[in-house]
Amino acid sequence: MTATRPADLAGAARGFAAAELTDHRYFDGLPEPPMPQQARLADAGLANWWMPVEYGGPGVSLREGVDIVSELSYGDAGFAFTSYLSILATTMVHLYGEDEVRKPLLTDFAGSGGVCATLASEDAAGSELGRTETTSTRRGGAVIITGDKYFSTNTDLAEFLVVVTRSAESDQDFRAVVVPRDAPGIKVVRRWDVLGMRGSATYEVRLRNVRVPASHVLRGNGIRVLEAGLNASRVLIATTSIGLSRRVRDEAMSYAATKTIKGERLTANNVFAAKLGEIEMQIDLMLNQCRAAAAEFDAIMARPDAADEFLRVGSTRSALAAKMACGQLGWAVASTGSQLFGGLGYTNDHIIGKLTRDLRWTALVEGGEDVMRDLLYSRYVLPGDRRR
Repeated sequence: MTATRPADLAGAARGFAAAELTDHRYFDGLPEPPMPQQARLADAGLANWWMPVEYGGPGVSLREGVDIVSELSYGDAGFAFTSYLSILATTMVHLYGEDEVRKPLLTDFAGSGGVCATLASEDAAGSELGRTETTSTRRGGAVIITGDKYFSTNTDLAEFLVVVTRSAESDQDFRAVVVPRDAPGIKVVRRWDVLGMRGSATYEVRLRNVRVPASHVLRGNGIRVLEAGLNASRVLIATTSIGLSRRVRDEAMSYAATKTIKGERLTANNVFAAKLGEIEMQIDLMLNQCRAAAAEFDAIMARPDAADEFLRVGSTRSALAAKMACGQLGWAVASTGSQLFGGLGYTNDHIIGKLTRDLRWTALVEGGEDVMRDLLYSRYVLPGDRRR
Protein backbone atom coordinates (compact mmCIF):
# COMPACT_ATOMS: atom_id res chain seq x y z
CA MET A 1 0.00 0.00 0.00
CA THR A 2 3.08 2.24 0.08
CA ALA A 3 2.62 5.22 -2.25
CA THR A 4 5.17 7.53 -3.82
CA ARG A 5 6.13 10.35 -1.48
CA PRO A 6 4.80 13.69 -2.75
CA ALA A 7 7.49 16.29 -3.46
CA ASP A 8 5.55 18.94 -1.52
CA LEU A 9 4.25 17.11 1.54
CA ALA A 10 2.56 20.09 3.17
CA GLY A 11 0.94 21.01 -0.15
CA ALA A 12 -0.26 17.44 -0.63
CA ALA A 13 -1.72 17.44 2.88
CA ARG A 14 -3.43 20.76 2.19
CA GLY A 15 -4.96 19.40 -0.98
CA PHE A 16 -6.03 16.19 0.74
CA ALA A 17 -7.72 18.15 3.54
CA ALA A 18 -9.57 20.33 1.04
CA ALA A 19 -10.76 17.31 -0.95
CA GLU A 20 -11.47 14.81 1.83
CA LEU A 21 -11.97 16.53 5.19
CA THR A 22 -14.48 19.28 4.44
CA ASP A 23 -17.62 17.59 5.81
CA HIS A 24 -17.34 18.73 9.42
CA ARG A 25 -20.71 17.22 10.35
CA TYR A 26 -19.53 13.78 9.21
CA PHE A 27 -16.35 13.95 11.27
CA ASP A 28 -18.22 15.40 14.26
CA GLY A 29 -20.70 12.52 14.13
CA LEU A 30 -18.41 9.86 15.62
CA PRO A 31 -17.80 8.09 12.27
CA GLU A 32 -17.19 4.35 12.39
CA PRO A 33 -13.58 3.33 11.75
CA PRO A 34 -11.88 2.59 9.52
CA MET A 35 -12.99 5.66 7.63
CA PRO A 36 -12.62 5.51 3.84
CA GLN A 37 -10.47 8.63 3.98
CA GLN A 38 -7.75 6.62 5.75
CA ALA A 39 -7.17 4.42 2.70
CA ARG A 40 -7.14 7.49 0.48
CA LEU A 41 -4.56 9.12 2.77
CA ALA A 42 -2.29 6.13 2.13
CA ASP A 43 -2.97 6.34 -1.61
CA ALA A 44 -1.87 10.00 -1.46
CA GLY A 45 1.48 8.99 0.09
CA LEU A 46 0.68 10.72 3.40
CA ALA A 47 0.14 7.77 5.73
CA ASN A 48 2.81 7.01 8.34
CA TRP A 49 5.15 9.57 6.78
CA TRP A 50 7.65 9.31 9.68
CA MET A 51 8.49 5.63 9.19
CA PRO A 52 12.27 5.24 8.68
CA VAL A 53 13.69 4.38 5.27
CA GLU A 54 15.24 1.20 6.68
CA TYR A 55 11.74 -0.28 6.93
CA GLY A 56 10.65 1.00 3.53
CA GLY A 57 8.99 4.13 4.89
CA PRO A 58 9.27 7.71 3.58
CA GLY A 59 11.63 8.77 6.40
CA VAL A 60 10.10 12.24 6.77
CA SER A 61 11.43 14.27 9.71
CA LEU A 62 9.26 15.38 12.60
CA ARG A 63 10.08 18.97 11.61
CA GLU A 64 8.48 18.38 8.20
CA GLY A 65 5.68 16.53 9.92
CA VAL A 66 4.65 19.66 11.81
CA ASP A 67 3.55 21.22 8.52
CA ILE A 68 1.78 18.02 7.40
CA VAL A 69 -0.18 17.73 10.65
CA SER A 70 -1.07 21.42 10.67
CA GLU A 71 -2.65 21.03 7.23
CA LEU A 72 -4.55 17.82 8.07
CA SER A 73 -5.75 19.32 11.37
CA TYR A 74 -7.06 22.35 9.48
CA GLY A 75 -9.42 19.92 7.75
CA ASP A 76 -10.28 17.72 10.72
CA ALA A 77 -8.18 17.38 13.85
CA GLY A 78 -9.69 14.05 14.91
CA PHE A 79 -8.82 12.46 11.59
CA ALA A 80 -5.34 13.97 11.80
CA PHE A 81 -4.88 12.49 15.29
CA THR A 82 -5.85 9.04 14.01
CA SER A 83 -3.35 9.39 11.19
CA TYR A 84 -0.30 10.39 13.24
CA LEU A 85 -0.73 8.83 16.70
CA SER A 86 0.98 5.63 15.57
CA ILE A 87 4.24 7.58 15.77
CA LEU A 88 4.13 6.93 19.53
CA ALA A 89 4.21 3.12 19.35
CA THR A 90 6.45 2.88 16.28
CA THR A 91 9.07 5.17 17.84
CA MET A 92 9.19 2.96 20.93
CA VAL A 93 9.54 -0.21 18.87
CA HIS A 94 12.14 1.36 16.57
CA LEU A 95 14.34 2.50 19.45
CA TYR A 96 13.90 -0.39 21.90
CA GLY A 97 12.59 -3.45 20.07
CA GLU A 98 14.59 -6.63 19.63
CA ASP A 99 15.72 -7.10 16.02
CA GLU A 100 13.68 -10.26 15.53
CA VAL A 101 10.49 -8.34 16.44
CA ARG A 102 11.30 -4.81 15.34
CA LYS A 103 12.41 -5.35 11.74
CA PRO A 104 9.57 -7.52 10.39
CA LEU A 105 6.92 -5.69 12.42
CA LEU A 106 7.86 -2.19 11.29
CA THR A 107 8.58 -3.24 7.71
CA ASP A 108 5.08 -4.69 7.42
CA PHE A 109 3.62 -1.63 9.11
CA ALA A 110 5.42 0.85 6.84
CA GLY A 111 3.96 -0.86 3.81
CA SER A 112 0.42 -1.21 5.08
CA GLY A 113 -0.67 2.39 5.61
CA GLY A 114 -2.46 1.20 8.74
CA VAL A 115 -2.39 2.23 12.40
CA CYS A 116 -1.14 0.85 15.71
CA ALA A 117 -2.01 1.77 19.30
CA THR A 118 -0.41 2.44 22.68
CA LEU A 119 -2.18 1.25 25.84
CA ALA A 120 -0.95 3.18 28.87
CA SER A 121 -3.82 5.14 30.46
CA GLU A 122 -5.75 3.53 33.34
CA ASP A 123 -8.77 4.57 35.38
CA ALA A 124 -6.99 4.73 38.73
CA ALA A 125 -3.56 5.78 37.50
CA GLY A 126 -4.56 8.46 34.98
CA SER A 127 -1.40 10.39 34.14
CA GLU A 128 0.40 8.94 37.19
CA LEU A 129 1.90 6.05 35.26
CA GLY A 130 3.85 4.93 38.33
CA ARG A 131 0.50 3.66 39.65
CA THR A 132 -0.07 1.38 36.65
CA GLU A 133 -1.93 -1.75 37.75
CA THR A 134 -1.77 -3.79 34.54
CA THR A 135 0.82 -6.49 35.18
CA SER A 136 3.16 -8.53 33.02
CA THR A 137 4.45 -11.83 34.37
CA ARG A 138 7.41 -13.74 32.95
CA ARG A 139 6.66 -17.41 32.55
CA GLY A 140 9.27 -19.46 30.76
CA GLY A 141 9.85 -17.87 27.36
CA ALA A 142 6.65 -15.85 27.49
CA VAL A 143 5.16 -12.78 29.14
CA ILE A 144 1.53 -12.81 30.32
CA ILE A 145 -0.40 -9.52 30.57
CA THR A 146 -3.51 -8.84 32.65
CA GLY A 147 -5.18 -5.48 33.30
CA ASP A 148 -7.54 -2.78 32.09
CA LYS A 149 -6.66 0.24 29.97
CA TYR A 150 -8.93 3.26 29.98
CA PHE A 151 -8.21 5.57 27.04
CA SER A 152 -6.54 4.07 24.00
CA THR A 153 -6.94 5.54 20.53
CA ASN A 154 -6.98 3.32 17.43
CA THR A 155 -7.00 0.02 19.38
CA ASP A 156 -9.86 -1.65 17.56
CA LEU A 157 -8.34 -1.12 14.12
CA ALA A 158 -4.68 -1.45 15.14
CA GLU A 159 -2.22 -3.84 13.53
CA PHE A 160 -0.34 -4.16 16.82
CA LEU A 161 -0.36 -2.70 20.32
CA VAL A 162 2.30 -1.53 22.75
CA VAL A 163 1.07 -2.12 26.29
CA VAL A 164 2.67 -0.42 29.31
CA THR A 165 2.69 -2.75 32.33
CA ARG A 166 4.04 -3.14 35.84
CA SER A 167 6.32 -6.13 36.35
CA ALA A 168 4.67 -8.75 38.55
CA GLU A 169 8.13 -9.59 39.86
CA SER A 170 8.98 -6.05 41.02
CA ASP A 171 6.69 -3.10 41.81
CA GLN A 172 9.43 -0.70 40.71
CA ASP A 173 9.94 -2.24 37.29
CA PHE A 174 7.80 -1.44 34.26
CA ARG A 175 7.65 -3.04 30.86
CA ALA A 176 6.43 -1.88 27.46
CA VAL A 177 5.33 -4.95 25.52
CA VAL A 178 4.48 -5.42 21.84
CA VAL A 179 1.22 -7.34 21.48
CA PRO A 180 -0.48 -8.48 18.26
CA ARG A 181 -3.98 -6.98 18.04
CA ASP A 182 -5.49 -10.43 17.44
CA ALA A 183 -3.82 -12.06 20.46
CA PRO A 184 -6.33 -14.05 22.56
CA GLY A 185 -7.49 -12.27 25.72
CA ILE A 186 -7.91 -8.74 24.31
CA LYS A 187 -11.39 -7.26 24.52
CA VAL A 188 -12.52 -3.80 23.47
CA VAL A 189 -15.03 -2.89 26.19
CA ARG A 190 -16.42 0.28 24.62
CA ARG A 191 -15.70 3.23 22.41
CA TRP A 192 -15.76 6.54 24.27
CA ASP A 193 -18.37 9.10 23.19
CA VAL A 194 -15.94 12.02 23.33
CA LEU A 195 -16.95 15.70 23.26
CA GLY A 196 -14.43 16.74 20.64
CA MET A 197 -11.98 15.15 18.18
CA ARG A 198 -14.82 12.84 17.21
CA GLY A 199 -13.12 11.88 13.97
CA SER A 200 -10.82 9.68 16.07
CA ALA A 201 -11.78 6.51 17.95
CA THR A 202 -10.71 5.98 21.57
CA TYR A 203 -11.49 2.83 23.54
CA GLU A 204 -11.54 1.16 26.93
CA VAL A 205 -9.73 -2.18 26.67
CA ARG A 206 -9.55 -5.28 28.84
CA LEU A 207 -6.59 -7.68 28.76
CA ARG A 208 -6.83 -11.09 30.42
CA ASN A 209 -3.90 -13.52 30.36
CA VAL A 210 -2.62 -12.18 27.05
CA ARG A 211 0.48 -14.25 26.20
CA VAL A 212 3.32 -13.07 23.95
CA PRO A 213 6.95 -14.22 23.57
CA ALA A 214 9.40 -12.61 26.00
CA SER A 215 11.23 -11.14 22.99
CA HIS A 216 8.26 -8.74 22.61
CA VAL A 217 9.33 -6.84 25.74
CA LEU A 218 11.00 -3.56 24.72
CA ARG A 219 14.41 -2.82 26.24
CA GLY A 220 14.52 -0.36 29.16
CA ASN A 221 12.12 0.78 31.85
CA GLY A 222 8.65 0.78 30.30
CA ILE A 223 7.67 4.25 31.50
CA ARG A 224 10.91 5.77 30.28
CA VAL A 225 10.44 4.00 26.94
CA LEU A 226 6.95 5.50 26.74
CA GLU A 227 8.35 8.96 27.43
CA ALA A 228 10.73 8.59 24.49
CA GLY A 229 7.78 8.05 22.16
CA LEU A 230 5.71 10.77 23.79
CA ASN A 231 8.31 13.33 22.76
CA ALA A 232 7.17 12.81 19.16
CA SER A 233 3.44 12.48 19.70
CA ARG A 234 3.24 15.44 22.10
CA VAL A 235 4.83 17.71 19.50
CA LEU A 236 2.22 16.63 16.95
CA ILE A 237 -0.62 17.00 19.45
CA ALA A 238 0.62 20.54 20.06
CA THR A 239 0.75 21.05 16.29
CA THR A 240 -2.92 20.09 16.04
CA SER A 241 -3.72 23.40 17.77
CA ILE A 242 -1.98 25.25 14.95
CA GLY A 243 -4.21 23.78 12.25
CA LEU A 244 -7.33 24.30 14.35
CA SER A 245 -6.37 27.90 15.17
CA ARG A 246 -5.72 28.67 11.51
CA ARG A 247 -9.18 27.31 10.73
CA VAL A 248 -10.73 29.51 13.46
CA ARG A 249 -8.97 32.54 11.98
CA ASP A 250 -10.16 31.80 8.45
CA GLU A 251 -13.74 31.02 9.52
CA ALA A 252 -13.80 34.30 11.42
CA MET A 253 -12.59 36.20 8.36
CA SER A 254 -15.24 34.57 6.14
CA TYR A 255 -17.95 35.47 8.66
CA ALA A 256 -16.66 39.03 9.01
CA ALA A 257 -16.75 39.57 5.25
CA THR A 258 -20.57 39.44 5.30
CA LYS A 259 -21.39 40.52 8.87
CA THR A 260 -22.10 44.24 9.40
CA ILE A 261 -21.87 46.30 12.58
CA LYS A 262 -22.95 49.95 12.61
CA GLY A 263 -23.27 49.87 8.85
CA GLU A 264 -19.76 48.56 8.16
CA ARG A 265 -18.32 45.16 7.43
CA LEU A 266 -16.91 43.51 10.51
CA THR A 267 -13.51 43.33 8.77
CA ALA A 268 -13.32 47.13 9.10
CA ASN A 269 -14.01 47.04 12.85
CA ASN A 270 -10.98 47.92 15.00
CA VAL A 271 -11.91 45.51 17.81
CA PHE A 272 -12.25 42.62 15.35
CA ALA A 273 -8.94 43.56 13.72
CA ALA A 274 -7.18 43.57 17.09
CA LYS A 275 -8.55 40.17 18.02
CA LEU A 276 -7.54 38.61 14.70
CA GLY A 277 -4.11 40.20 14.99
CA GLU A 278 -3.69 38.56 18.39
CA ILE A 279 -4.79 35.19 17.01
CA GLU A 280 -2.16 35.51 14.28
CA MET A 281 0.49 36.19 16.91
CA GLN A 282 -0.64 33.13 18.87
CA ILE A 283 -0.48 30.94 15.76
CA ASP A 284 3.06 32.13 15.06
CA LEU A 285 4.19 31.39 18.62
CA MET A 286 2.74 27.89 18.45
CA LEU A 287 4.33 27.20 15.08
CA ASN A 288 7.78 28.34 16.18
CA GLN A 289 7.65 26.29 19.37
CA CYS A 290 6.49 23.13 17.59
CA ARG A 291 9.15 23.47 14.92
CA ALA A 292 11.84 23.95 17.56
CA ALA A 293 10.64 20.94 19.57
CA ALA A 294 10.48 18.80 16.44
CA ALA A 295 14.00 19.86 15.46
CA GLU A 296 15.30 18.83 18.89
CA PHE A 297 13.64 15.42 18.54
CA ASP A 298 15.11 14.97 15.05
CA ALA A 299 18.58 15.90 16.30
CA ILE A 300 18.46 13.25 19.02
CA MET A 301 17.06 10.64 16.63
CA ALA A 302 20.00 11.26 14.29
CA ARG A 303 22.50 10.34 17.01
CA PRO A 304 23.95 6.80 17.14
CA ASP A 305 23.08 6.69 20.86
CA ALA A 306 19.52 8.03 20.40
CA ALA A 307 17.91 5.20 22.39
CA ASP A 308 20.22 5.75 25.36
CA GLU A 309 19.86 9.53 25.19
CA PHE A 310 16.07 9.36 25.28
CA LEU A 311 16.22 7.01 28.27
CA ARG A 312 18.49 9.52 29.98
CA VAL A 313 16.43 12.67 29.35
CA GLY A 314 12.95 11.12 29.32
CA SER A 315 10.69 13.99 28.24
CA THR A 316 12.49 16.78 26.39
CA ARG A 317 11.92 20.30 27.64
CA SER A 318 10.89 21.62 24.23
CA ALA A 319 8.21 18.92 23.73
CA LEU A 320 6.74 19.57 27.18
CA ALA A 321 6.76 23.33 26.56
CA ALA A 322 5.14 22.90 23.13
CA LYS A 323 2.39 20.69 24.50
CA MET A 324 1.61 23.05 27.37
CA ALA A 325 1.92 26.31 25.42
CA CYS A 326 -0.21 25.12 22.51
CA GLY A 327 -2.86 23.84 24.88
CA GLN A 328 -3.10 27.26 26.48
CA LEU A 329 -2.74 29.35 23.34
CA GLY A 330 -5.14 27.15 21.38
CA TRP A 331 -7.78 27.49 24.06
CA ALA A 332 -7.31 31.25 24.04
CA VAL A 333 -7.90 31.24 20.27
CA ALA A 334 -11.01 29.08 20.74
CA SER A 335 -12.40 31.47 23.34
CA THR A 336 -11.80 34.52 21.18
CA GLY A 337 -13.03 32.83 18.03
CA SER A 338 -16.27 31.56 19.50
CA GLN A 339 -17.08 35.01 20.92
CA LEU A 340 -16.61 36.62 17.52
CA PHE A 341 -19.62 34.64 16.29
CA GLY A 342 -21.86 35.83 19.12
CA GLY A 343 -24.67 33.40 19.95
CA LEU A 344 -23.85 31.38 16.83
CA GLY A 345 -20.55 30.45 18.46
CA TYR A 346 -22.41 28.52 21.15
CA THR A 347 -24.38 26.32 18.79
CA ASN A 348 -23.78 23.18 16.78
CA ASP A 349 -25.06 24.91 13.66
CA HIS A 350 -21.67 26.40 12.82
CA ILE A 351 -18.26 24.73 12.64
CA ILE A 352 -16.87 27.13 15.26
CA GLY A 353 -18.53 25.07 18.01
CA LYS A 354 -16.72 21.94 16.83
CA LEU A 355 -13.40 23.79 16.55
CA THR A 356 -13.80 25.07 20.12
CA ARG A 357 -14.38 21.56 21.47
CA ASP A 358 -11.48 20.17 19.45
CA LEU A 359 -9.09 22.87 20.68
CA ARG A 360 -9.81 22.05 24.32
CA TRP A 361 -8.50 18.55 23.72
CA THR A 362 -4.88 19.62 23.16
CA ALA A 363 -4.47 20.59 26.81
CA LEU A 364 -5.91 17.30 28.08
CA VAL A 365 -4.55 14.35 26.08
CA GLU A 366 -1.19 12.68 26.89
CA GLY A 367 -0.83 14.66 30.10
CA GLY A 368 -2.82 17.69 31.22
CA GLU A 369 -1.31 21.07 31.98
CA ASP A 370 -0.53 20.24 35.61
CA VAL A 371 1.34 17.12 34.49
CA MET A 372 3.37 19.25 32.05
CA ARG A 373 4.11 21.78 34.79
CA ASP A 374 5.25 19.05 37.17
CA LEU A 375 7.51 17.46 34.56
CA LEU A 376 9.07 20.78 33.62
CA TYR A 377 9.67 21.55 37.28
CA SER A 378 10.99 18.15 38.34
CA ARG A 379 13.15 17.60 35.24
CA TYR A 380 14.36 21.10 34.37
CA VAL A 381 13.87 23.53 37.27
CA LEU A 382 15.06 21.57 40.29
CA PRO A 383 18.85 21.37 40.81
CA GLY A 384 20.45 18.50 38.92
CA ASP A 385 20.97 16.23 41.93
CA ARG A 386 17.26 16.44 42.87
CA ARG A 387 15.81 15.82 39.42
CA ARG A 388 13.93 12.64 38.61
